[in-house]
Amino acid sequence: MNRPPPRPASPSPTFSPLYRQIKDLILASLEAGEWGPGDAIPSESELAQRFGVSQGTVRKAIDEMAADNLLVRRQGKGTFVATHNDPRSFFRFLRLAANDGDLPPSRSVPLECWRARAGADVARTLGLEPGASIIILRRVLYFGDKPVVFDELYLPAELFPDFSMDVLNANDESLYSLFEGRYGVRMIRADERLRAVSADRVSAAALSVAEGSPLLLVERVAFTYGDKPVEWRRGFYSTENHHYHNELG
Repeated sequence: MNRPPPRPASPSPTFSPLYRQIKDLILASLEAGEWGPGDAIPSESELAQRFGVSQGTVRKAIDEMAADNLLVRRQGKGTFVATHNDPRSFFRFLRLAANDGDLPPSRSVPLECWRARAGADVARTLGLEPGASIIILRRVLYFGDKPVVFDELYLPAELFPDFSMDVLNANDESLYSLFEGRYGVRMIRADERLRAVSADRVSAAALSVAEGSPLLLVERVAFTYGDKPVEWRRGFYSTENHHYHNELG
């Protein structure tokens, strides 16, 4: 007797712990702008009442969001939305250290800023249609009087409507603080890839090194809420007196 072939197994539903569901709800409120960067969020007891869960469940969600640098706990003051205006956030996205351990104050010097059409690589990386309007920015990051990082950034033009050299020259904050404060675009995580390269003519001139000098290329894709890519950055690091540093564990 012929038996019918076995039915394929039904996919198991994905289980999400309750605190992760609460985390997703808080994230949705952040993405919607209910609480902006630097704002205090409601207390754990208020959030527990709002979502109909225990205070411990809310605490666990907030603990995980604090570990992800999305929220900041302040003893005796409450919990706040993380902001790029906090000086402690500067080195979250810049893993740079001086060989002698002493990193002087930094300053950003914009070189060029123009609008273009997204080629295949930029479109794919930023989730855009080929030919979409983008902004390309080149700048040098100085530490003391030494040029250390030459950055080339690609941004979706629709998110940064008036971005220009005039805006950059009038700004004395970090780029991510500018993106957050002026355009409401907050970088919440980034993927980076590192490889050794030789300085070409453009990067050599920007960093005051000889062509062919060894550089570290750090390619970064930064994401905002909803895991949306909003920046592709190619940073060329001069490693003569500096190195990439990432503390694990």
